[in-house]
Formats: sequence, C-alpha cells, structure tokens
Amino acid sequence: MRHQQTIEIAGRKIGPNEKPYVLAEMSGNHNNDINRALKLIDAAAEAGADGVKLQTYTADTITIDIRTGEFLLDDGGLWHGRTLYDLYQEASTPWEWHEELFAHAKKRGIACFSTPFDPTAVDFLESLDAPAYKIASLELTDVDLIAKVAQTGKPMIISNGMGSMGEIDEAVRVARANGCKDLILLKCTSAYPALPRDANLSTMNVLREAFDCQVGLSDHTMGTHVPIAAVTLGATVIEKHFTLRRADGGVDSAFSLEPEELAQLVRESAEAHEAVGVPTFGSPEAEATSRRSRRSLYVVKDIKAGEVFDDTNIRSIRPGLGLPVKHRPEFMGRTARRDIKRGTPVSWDLF
Repeated sequence: MRHQQTIEIAGRKIGPNEKPYVLAEMSGNHNNDINRALKLIDAAAEAGADGVKLQTYTADTITIDIRTGEFLLDDGGLWHGRTLYDLYQEASTPWEWHEELFAHAKKRGIACFSTPFDPTAVDFLESLDAPAYKIASLELTDVDLIAKVAQTGKPMIISNGMGSMGEIDEAVRVARANGCKDLILLKCTSAYPALPRDANLSTMNVLREAFDCQVGLSDHTMGTHVPIAAVTLGATVIEKHFTLRRADGGVDSAFSLEPEELAQLVRESAEAHEAVGVPTFGSPEAEATSRRSRRSLYVVKDIKAGEVFDDTNIRSIRPGLGLPVKHRPEFMGRTARRDIKRGTPVSWDLF
C-alpha cells in the first residue's frame, strides 16, 4: 500500500511509523517585515517544528484591483469589508525575500517550502530548489497548477477544504498522472477560525482508504486539541498557522499559535503518536509492578505435612505471585506434601 510507505522532505521521514510532521504556516503573519519573517523561522525552529511554510503569490497574480461587487469581502468573517486585492497585497510574502528566508531556514535546520498560486510561482520556487509543495484548499480545482507542481517530482501536500469527493479525486488523478509519487492529503475546514465541531476528523480515514495515501490535518481551530486528536486517527502531517504574538495583529494572527503553543503541539503530537502505539494485549514491561498487585492463591495459616488444604488455610489475596485463583478447586481436599509456612505463595509442588 502506498500510504504505508514513508515520504521524505529535506531528509525528514514522514509516515505512519514516524512522529507527526509539524508544519508551521507563516502565511501573512510576517506583517510585511522581513526581520519578523526571519524571527518567525527562528521561533518555528526553536519550537521543534519540522517545516515552515510560505505562500508565493502577488496580489496581481491572484486577483485584480477592483473594489466593488464580488471583489469586496462582505461575508461577515475575519476580513469583512476588505477587497481581495488589498488583502492579498498585505498577506503576500515578497518574492525578493524568499531566497533569504530559504537560506535562513536551512541555517536553522528546518525545512522551508511554499504554496504556489500560479505557474510562475512554481518556476520561481524551483529556482530555489524547494523540497516540497503545498496546494492550498482554494487551489484544489486548479488542475493546471496541480499538474505543473506534480511535474517537479517533489512531494505534494494537498489540502481539501470545501472539496467534494469528485474534486479531490480529480486533483489526485491529475497529480499522479503528471508524476507525483509522494502525496499527502490534508483534511481542512476552510473557516477562519474553524470550530472543533466542524473538523470532521473521521474524514481522514475515508481519504486514506479511497486514495491510498498518507493523510493529515490543516487546522484552523483555536488551540492544539483538535490536531492532537487527528494524530490519534492517523494524521502524519499537522499544519498550523503560527505567529510571534497574536496581539501583534496580522491577517491570520487571530487563529495562529504563539511559539510556546507551537512547541506544545510538537511535543504533544509526538506523545499522542507514541500513545497510539500498536495493538497489544497481555502484560507489557511497563505493567510489571502492577502485576504484583493482582490476587493469587496464598497459604494464610501454617500447614503441617499431611494436613488437608481447605478454605481456612488457602485464600485469594494480594500479591499476585501465587497460582491464579482459578486453580483453588484443584487444591481443596488434597494434603500438603511438607510443612508450609503462612505467607507462602501456592504452587503445584505443595501437594
């Protein structure tokens, strides 16, 4: 099965048997300050994230400058009242920053890659030797972009917010037809912020089986509890927006993690993965001490050789070092082979 195989991004293995890959999404939280962008990379690295992700577009490559009608956001959401052009102009990461940001991430030992939003962005990111690509939920139906990215041969992470099963299927088929071998699908709820009740994490199981690939979560809920739950359901990648301080503002700051929260996500997602473990029964080593607390059969009164075992001299008590309680009937009415002291665990050689 393809989804049982590991995928590598910048030397870091990703797969069901690896700790979750935590991807810190910078998005527009650099607030148009390259020094802040560099500090965000530092914060992601110090928190233990595996990768930091940019978004590569300009306002002109993603929309046009019209300030009325459908180009004005009026949905009552986080960006209500803004034009698409102004929003993307503020949120975009200047292309002239990219080379420095990629180099700084490499210096800090953290992978850096991006979400391209048009073919020119793919060409630009290829010139920087991007180790992987992310397709945003809103680009799920842009089959030309998906084909272009797939042709690079790099690992692809595709979010599916708002995507129907048919749209996801088409995106996966286009990606694989154009050479994508390493694919991860991220369950995503395209609301900012999203509510836990809308996460529908069980969808990941359907995606894993339907498309035979690894799955993960691109999460817009507040806090870390939803992605931790996703790890217990098999998420191999967790993507979260992050910022230095929500109070600093920024287009995505309201639903972004702060550095200490990102570190918590890294730590607790790894612990959740360990806790899932493998199916096991019986008594693992960690339970060795507790085994002694089980009940078992013990001699509770001194017994002389030839004396009969009965309920007065054999009882079920703790600790659990004697024979299991189920064997008591086999001793009743038999005689002791030798003198036995009170407190002796019952064993087969006593009669």
